[in-house]
Amino acid sequence: LILLQGTVYYNICSIYHFLSLTIGPKEGWQVYSSAQDTDGRCICTVVAPEQNLCSRDAKGRQLRQLLEKVQNMSQSIEVLNLRTQRDFQYVMKMENQMKGLQTTLRQIEDDRKTIITRNFQELKNKMDELQPLIPVLEQYKTDAQLISSFKEEIRNLSMVLTAIQEEMGAYDYDELYQRVLRLDSRLHNCMGKLTCGKLMKITGPVTIKTSGTRFGAWMTDPQASQRNNRVWYMDSYTNSKIVREYKTMDDFVANVVSRTYNLPFKWEGTGHVAYNGSLYYNKYQSNIIVKYSFETGRVLAQRALEYAGFHNTYPYSWGGYSDIDVMADELGMWVVYATNQNAGNIVIAQMDPDTLEVRKTWNTEYSRRNAGESFMICGTLYITNSHLTGAKVYYAYSTKTSSYEYTDIPFHNQYFHISMLAYNSRERHLYGWNNGHQVLFNVTLFHVIKTQDDS
Repeated sequence: LILLQGTVYYNICSIYHFLSLTIGPKEGWQVYSSAQDTDGRCICTVVAPEQNLCSRDAKGRQLRQLLEKVQNMSQSIEVLNLRTQRDFQYVMKMENQMKGLQTTLRQIEDDRKTIITRNFQELKNKMDELQPLIPVLEQYKTDAQLISSFKEEIRNLSMVLTAIQEEMGAYDYDELYQRVLRLDSRLHNCMGKLTCGKLMKITGPVTIKTSGTRFGAWMTDPQASQRNNRVWYMDSYTNSKIVREYKTMDDFVANVVSRTYNLPFKWEGTGHVAYNGSLYYNKYQSNIIVKYSFETGRVLAQRALEYAGFHNTYPYSWGGYSDIDVMADELGMWVVYATNQNAGNIVIAQMDPDTLEVRKTWNTEYSRRNAGESFMICGTLYITNSHLTGAKVYYAYSTKTSSYEYTDIPFHNQYFHISMLAYNSRERHLYGWNNGHQVLFNVTLFHVIKTQDDS
């Protein structure tokens, strides 16, 4: 039977075709073929169902079943769409987290490279500090083989540091650091065996702390054992009796005071020195030197310096009642001052640290008022030409030869006003009070050692 349904649209043909596939021969119409004519009308070839199924109820039921299937498919598609949207959001969230993690990892890597670079730079700086020691050690002809090994080790370490800077982390930093420390210890132990030398160079300063007024003094004891690193601090140049003690340099930096001393007399100037457990200083408004014991808190000795000017009679160029400067070096205790008898020029006196008795004096030709500061190294007095910026060690007087020479050893006056400069023979450092900053300078000494081959 050929049935023409001219008023049915093309999508109905698809439905008929779907019905023919899903509905059995006894349940409804069977579509043998379907097509469209030139006007877009649907032409279908069907077989009518059996008589008992050909009714409105059967067709209605079939259409309802079809609609239910379509609705089920729509719901499934909706559920799938929701799940897809949720998964997509999760993927987006994970992508953002991955990007954040990548940024964090990059930052960690950059920080790691920065830290390693800084560590290697510290090692290179340490190596640069060790380099000037080699020419000094070379003066020992009998230690030529040892010096050669030192030079080779420094050269090898320097080459390693240079090579691995481009490949951070490729070398065990801790092992390299220990090698540098061992070399530093060996070199300084060797330096400790050297006798006195001549000042050749001043480097630094290293700022240890910023505290106190513009003027003051701080020091350690050159006669103390290596395990005793106490620091003493005396702020201002007059009108005070308070001395603060710190157990270590770290405590000094952290301002952890271990003990406070109340001296029996006020001091003048900043030329104090700690030596073998006692403090030596100039008593206020006098030319008297006081020896004060840190252990007992008592004055052990006092002695006046004959003819010595005091209370800004012959101070350093910065003033501050700095007429009398007590010092210590490798050869013992000294005091530097000026007298009328020497026309206001500097007098050097070697002093007994127990009794404060003056053993011997030397008269120089350098005006004390023109000196910025001064310090003793190996029996030679070194004088700076100014306390202000651009200062340098300008004059040196040797007590060994009783002669002087003009020198030209510049140093960095970082904070433009020095009110204290003192040499520590144990550490080979210059302690400075630089405009309210406590600083350390390194010194390089030239040692001339005569061996039997030279005689």
